[in-house]
Amino acid sequence: MNAQNLSKRLETVASFVPKGATVADIGSDHAYLPCYLVHKGIVQKAVAGEVVDGPYQSALKKVREEGMENQITVRLADGLAAIESGDGVDTITIAGMGGSLIVSILEKNPEKLESIQRLILQPNIHAKLIRQWALAHQWKIIDEAIVEEDEKIYEILVLERGPMELTEAEILMGKELIREKSDVFVKKWTNEVQHMKKVLQSLEKADQTPEILAKREELLHHVALVEEVLKP
Repeated sequence: MNAQNLSKRLETVASFVPKGATVADIGSDHAYLPCYLVHKGIVQKAVAGEVVDGPYQSALKKVREEGMENQITVRLADGLAAIESGDGVDTITIAGMGGSLIVSILEKNPEKLESIQRLILQPNIHAKLIRQWALAHQWKIIDEAIVEEDEKIYEILVLERGPMELTEAEILMGKELIREKSDVFVKKWTNEVQHMKKVLQSLEKADQTPEILAKREELLHHVALVEEVLKP
């Protein structure tokens, strides 16, 4: 992967960036995504934010190598604190983290979201938490994608402002993804059901405390939800 050829996961994230947007890529690592977006003429300006010095230095180096210092601003900052009022950012990308970390980043500096029109979020796990956050904060999921790369499966969620309604299954699995029911989606959730059933077997051997019983009921409910969606 480099600044002109992204991984399948990041290329999918990039595909949802509106042409002419000003993007803040939070947790940008080597700043591959902002550099790619500029290379492709999708954006003219971007911010690459990093909270860790090592990746921050890598991002600075990559932006210099690509000759994009006038178009991409690299900042060492915690989450959305990388965005400043004069940047004109209207789109945020956050990719390659757990859903709980992405939600914590969005909640830590809510004032930074006031001028944002689109969020493009790629959780490695627990996409459900992002859907719950969106429901609670008046963001609607306008599109979703699911891709497989190097034997790992990733979900990408695209959010814009507005209310939405989701069923319990749609919160867990994604409304658009359920509708499309791609081979990758079926593979992911078939594997998830198998995993949940293994956990259930192990719980049967544990002391039946209230916590264990509650966990068992939750898993049984999720298995039923998923199996209903996966029906041919």
